[in-house]
Amino acid sequence: MTTSSGSQAIRVEQDVVLARQTVRQLAVAQGLRLVDQTKLVTAASELARNTVIYGGGGEMQWEVLQQGLRRGVRLAFVDQGPGIADVEQALTDGWTSGKGMGLGLSGSRRLVDEFVLDSAPGTGTRVTITKWT
Repeated sequence: MTTSSGSQAIRVEQDVVLARQTVRQLAVAQGLRLVDQTKLVTAASELARNTVIYGGGGEMQWEVLQQGLRRGVRLAFVDQGPGIADVEQALTDGWTSGKGMGLGLSGSRRLVDEFVLDSAPGTGTRVTITKWT
């Protein structure tokens, strides 16, 4: 598998916009169909916003992937915030720890091909998503 990678700080709302732009550029460069570009950008936007609001800021790490004929984009949203006490509950549609609609994590999971959430109280949160062509 060949990859190239990078990272981008996500500390304030404007960084969410920049992250969305970066993800769209990566998705286009990897040849994702328009509908898949939109799904990936939407998921990334939700996760970047969560990184700012709930995680107190962090970063988006990105990789472009090639595995045989398959190409994809993998994104990791990492923060050092308070963490998530009950990951299963957090992935339930409609559950929210704040003022949101409760669709960020579960909705993002439905939009991508691979979704991994790693979090515990006091350790921060890492959400890794992948979308393939």
